[in-house]
Amino acid sequence: MAGPLTSMKVLDFSTLLPGPYATMLLADMGAEVLRIEAPDRVDLVRVMPPYDGGVSTAHGFLNRGKQSLALNLKNESSREKVLELVRDYDIVIEQFRPGVMDRLGIGYETLKAINPKLIYCAITGYGQTGPYKDRAGHDINYLSVAGVGSHCGRVQSGPPPMGIQIADVAGGSHHAVMGILAAVIHRQQTGEGQFVDISMTDAAFALNGMAGAACLAGGQEQKPETSLLNGGSFYDYYQTRDSRWLSVGSLEPQFSARLCDILGLADMKSLVLSQKPEHQKAFKAALSEKIQQKTLEQWKAVFADADACVEPVLTIDEAAEHPQLKARDMVIGVDRGDGTLQRQIGFPIKFEKTPAATTRIGQPLDGK
Repeated sequence: MAGPLTSMKVLDFSTLLPGPYATMLLADMGAEVLRIEAPDRVDLVRVMPPYDGGVSTAHGFLNRGKQSLALNLKNESSREKVLELVRDYDIVIEQFRPGVMDRLGIGYETLKAINPKLIYCAITGYGQTGPYKDRAGHDINYLSVAGVGSHCGRVQSGPPPMGIQIADVAGGSHHAVMGILAAVIHRQQTGEGQFVDISMTDAAFALNGMAGAACLAGGQEQKPETSLLNGGSFYDYYQTRDSRWLSVGSLEPQFSARLCDILGLADMKSLVLSQKPEHQKAFKAALSEKIQQKTLEQWKAVFADADACVEPVLTIDEAAEHPQLKARDMVIGVDRGDGTLQRQIGFPIKFEKTPAATTRIGQPLDGK
């Protein structure tokens, strides 16, 4: 599709989620992405259910707008093909453990010698240096080592397994795209390419944000249900009468006052603004009791026109039909390759001069 990165060409050696999600974002912004796949080693995303028309829905989503080329990188002929391709490509992304691309004869220094302007991004669990650089891991492990899991969840039940891959996507994919685009700007200014080292654990550690600042500079140990935003205040989720959930984020005085008025809790306004745990606990108990008295649909009607930072917890299906997300084109139709359209999550960054995305799922090219 047309986009701000139309002039960029990306050679993608990644599999699973972090790298393919990053190159999907680049493709959505107009970059030409060629994905290198091993013919003898199936990317697990290709066989991950559910399927649509015989294709994994995850594979179709992550690889929209891309082309693919089958190469066995252990063969000399494939290595020569990569060395030939890299002359014409701006960016290489890979997701192997440190040193694997070097052993295959297509590491950064080798490719850089052919194309000095090359931007080479390596996404790994722990980065290119340090004692954990060769250690295996997954999203849940990176969040654990980065300290994120320690202050999430509930005191009684512990850290929750997240429904989305925070370290993989917010950590790996998004930071990779940021690093690559910063390197593109550097190259425009200097003519130099460079190596971008993305550690999903580093990025997850950085996502601690305010909790990290409170701990490192403020000396406050972070634990579940002890801070303003992790369940230690009334900023939380509350179960409705029909076992659905309502999110309450009415932190500012004008919003909390409105919340109290709507729920008939005007006499508790002073507790809302208190930082004392016992006051927050008392107000949360009152909130919980009130919210359990109505169904989610009833609460949606109550808060529909109230500017109080209260919203229903929607399923993905429900979110896809929400008028706000529909107005933002966050569900798009992607050509399956046969003229029919598959519903997919859309591109979240809006550019004034870029049309709405209806990209095509990548079609394979001939290769060996």
